[in-house]
Amino acid sequence: METRTFTVEGMACANCKKRLEEALLRLNGVSAAEANVEQKNVTVSFDTTLVTPAQLQETAEDCGYGLAL
Repeated sequence: METRTFTVEGMACANCKKRLEEALLRLNGVSAAEANVEQKNVTVSFDTTLVTPAQLQETAEDCGYGLAL
């Protein structure tokens, strides 16, 4: 299990936070996702054998947010 914090672009409100967290948590291998609107980041705990940072980034982009790796 790995926990990393990624910078998020385009997240501006509580609804954005919830949308991003829920999308990341739907990925197989993600056990936790906590976004912070004020700091413009998200901290994700994930199993590196099941999900890659690139998959996290793709999921964020599908929601309309940029995720810096």
